[in-house]
Amino acid sequence: MARKPASGTRKRILDVAARLFGEHGVRAVGIQQVIDETGLGKSQLYREFDGKDDLVAAWLRDSDAAWWEVADAAVARHAEDPARQILAVIELVYDGARSPGFRGCPFYNTSTEFRDPGHPGRREAVTHLERLRERLLTLAGAAGATDPQGLSDALMLVIGGLYANGAALGPDGPVRQALTTAEALVRLHCPPR
Repeated sequence: MARKPASGTRKRILDVAARLFGEHGVRAVGIQQVIDETGLGKSQLYREFDGKDDLVAAWLRDSDAAWWEVADAAVARHAEDPARQILAVIELVYDGARSPGFRGCPFYNTSTEFRDPGHPGRREAVTHLERLRERLLTLAGAAGATDPQGLSDALMLVIGGLYANGAALGPDGPVRQALTTAEALVRLHCPPR
């Protein structure tokens, strides 16, 4: 009879993988490094994950769920004002990009590391970004944007710029202009109510 993994083993592996992937990038981290840092045996890791690609996809699914939990809470605080909900999403990204030790967005970083559209990590990363774009489109429509698609796409450029510049140039670089830029875009596209 196969042994049942200890409670919390999967979470322990994912926590270590998240830290290592965030610090070094996904490609730079080998499965043996994850095994060594968890202190688990190889068989324990492989009971939980089929391999590194499965681990990367699971990490991104967990990251996606955590991100949306925070984003949904931020948006819910402005339930009666869709334009303000848009800015709440941008503020969430802004705060992340300005946080100490910020190394970039796991979704953008992973999509850059894995160019094959069939790679499980890239698929999870793109799914998150498509969902974000769709949410911005929905909010733009609810805010009465004259061009909801144009606004959501412009905001995705602001978000991508926040993540890239926050990682490369830090909190005192161009990220300082992100909120002002997003506010100007919302004003440009959404008539006052």
